[in-house]
Amino acid sequence: MMHLFQRLGVTLPIVQAPMAGVSTPDLAAAVSNVGGLGSIGIGAIDAAGARAMIEATRARTDRAFNVNVFVHQAAQADAAREARWLEAMRPLFVRYGAEPPDALRTIYTSFADDDDMLATLVDTAPAVVSFHFGLPGADRIAALKDAGCLLLATATSLSEARLIVAAGIDAIVAQGWEAGGHRGVFDPAAPDDRLGTMALTRLLATRTGVPIIAAGGIMDGAGIRAALALGASAVQLGTAFIACPESGADDAYRVALAGPAAHHTVMTRAISGRPARCLANRFTEWAEGAQDVPDYPIAYDAEKALHAAARSVGESGFGAQWAGQGAPLHRSLPAGVLLKLLWQEVSLAGGSAI
Repeated sequence: MMHLFQRLGVTLPIVQAPMAGVSTPDLAAAVSNVGGLGSIGIGAIDAAGARAMIEATRARTDRAFNVNVFVHQAAQADAAREARWLEAMRPLFVRYGAEPPDALRTIYTSFADDDDMLATLVDTAPAVVSFHFGLPGADRIAALKDAGCLLLATATSLSEARLIVAAGIDAIVAQGWEAGGHRGVFDPAAPDDRLGTMALTRLLATRTGVPIIAAGGIMDGAGIRAALALGASAVQLGTAFIACPESGADDAYRVALAGPAAHHTVMTRAISGRPARCLANRFTEWAEGAQDVPDYPIAYDAEKALHAAARSVGESGFGAQWAGQGAPLHRSLPAGVLLKLLWQEVSLAGGSAI
């Protein structure tokens, strides 16, 4: 992996995770500028917004950075199920002086179906493009490769990793059960073995023959060193960067991350329709054991409406505050300072500079 990264000018095997809504151009550039691979997430915006984010990042760094897209299965709308979900949420809306929406929308377009996004990525040709939730068609992969992009994709299992290898992707992000944010499973309805980061990393490192980027629960140099020792070529950290001043996390998110909720993260599909790990809050408490959740991203439309209603009267406990199990170990430091500290800690844990 490092020879792939080094040709791009990336000198440290640390990827800042592409957290949609949190990983800003400022954050990505700060990481890339000191030798890591910064990332932006564009899965929640349209092609015009993606172009603006890519241009904003390029204005802040001349180094390589990663652009992440969502490649989820098309949502299956079910008006009756969605009406039941909204009715279940009605008391929460009423509590904050609002009514639930009349209907729910599919608020995000999958990259698998987004020709405008493909055209934007081919035209802007970011150094690295990564896929989450699955893989696009061979024609889209070929178009990005022809544009010169290095390609990454998330796997949570060996079976997903084998599909990634067969598709010709350059490296795999091995996302363990500990990881914050959306779980990258290809099929959220399929059984999930919930492999931890270290077991998954070792499994993929010995069975796939491609570079592995370990992700999930890694917060400091000791964790990085452990993942590298198990065969990872690089690591990806997300929660570690949320408290950086360059991130897009709002004040309520930062306060929650620094509080007791960091010790009690929850994996839930109630927020968006797909399993995702977040800080325990009022919404996850309400949603515990929730059944018959609408498909992703239809369910997310309801949660966003509720969060807006609650926030309008000063209640911040209904936001999607993504975080991994290592959340209590976060440091509130500028991203560049944090990255340098992480690599110093790797050396102290027995590593060596590269």
